[in-house]
Amino acid sequence: MQFSNAAMLASNALSTVNVLIVNEGLSVVAGFAILVVGWILATWAKRWMAVALEHVPLDLTLKPLLASLARYVILIITVVLVLGQFGVQTTSLIAVIGAAGLAIGLALQGTLSNVAAGVMLLVLRPFRVGQFVQAGGVSGTVREIGLFTTLLITRDLIYISVPNSAVWSGVITNYTREPLRRINFTLPVDFVNDLDQVEKTILDALKANAHVLKTPEPWVGVSELQEYAVQMFVRCYIKSDDYWKALPSIQKDVKTALDKNNVLIAVARQAPIIRTEPAMPGNTAREESATPTHPPLEGGSKSSTRSGATANGREEKISGRG
Repeated sequence: MQFSNAAMLASNALSTVNVLIVNEGLSVVAGFAILVVGWILATWAKRWMAVALEHVPLDLTLKPLLASLARYVILIITVVLVLGQFGVQTTSLIAVIGAAGLAIGLALQGTLSNVAAGVMLLVLRPFRVGQFVQAGGVSGTVREIGLFTTLLITRDLIYISVPNSAVWSGVITNYTREPLRRINFTLPVDFVNDLDQVEKTILDALKANAHVLKTPEPWVGVSELQEYAVQMFVRCYIKSDDYWKALPSIQKDVKTALDKNNVLIAVARQAPIIRTEPAMPGNTAREESATPTHPPLEGGSKSSTRSGATANGREEKISGRG
């Protein structure tokens, strides 16, 4: 009797285990399948969104962000479905997510500050994709503004990723936001030049350059009178996109025009200095004397002569009889 009861209990337990294994196994397989399908759909959705937004008249700064948001939304829905497959209640899930979000937020405070800075960059838009800026200590052309980093390409084609917090917390200089840009430089010319001719020569060179705009008009004037030069101040306006091509072209044309009109560029001058040094090293104020020997004078008398140069160049002569 006892043996039959034990066998019955074992059979029931085995049946229960089989049911649990089958049910839970199906749940695990279904959850894994939902996760894989959701991940694939999220990746495809991002690509489809990026392709679809190419034909939409929308700011280039927002297009990568919207594509990424579509992917994250699908991933969140996938995680909720997987957890629901295992019997997790939605209300409990929201509470767990809230607590986990608070803990993760405290742990990843620096990372979340990049997200907040990225949102501010997208809302206020101090720069856009394709503009040349200086931010976060580096300069380059903006390729993408993400939730965590801003991607820049330097003039020598170097890829730079700058955290959004560093960009937002520092000074942002946008070189191409305005359609026009002014070029300023100084040019030293010699005092012997006719300043009216110099101004006319530089203005003619500026107006002949294809990059210089007619309006506002270029301007040339005297900015400073230095010891050996007259500083000429040159100012003209160009399109912002043409800056790197216009600057060397304008300076070259100005230099060529000055050479053709025989305008002298100021250079540092050196005046020769002639110094008279003593024949022998030492203190020139000290007397140097010499005693030459002379033949005896007539009448048997002897004389000795001593001559020397004093400090003021006078000669002294001493004679004596023996």
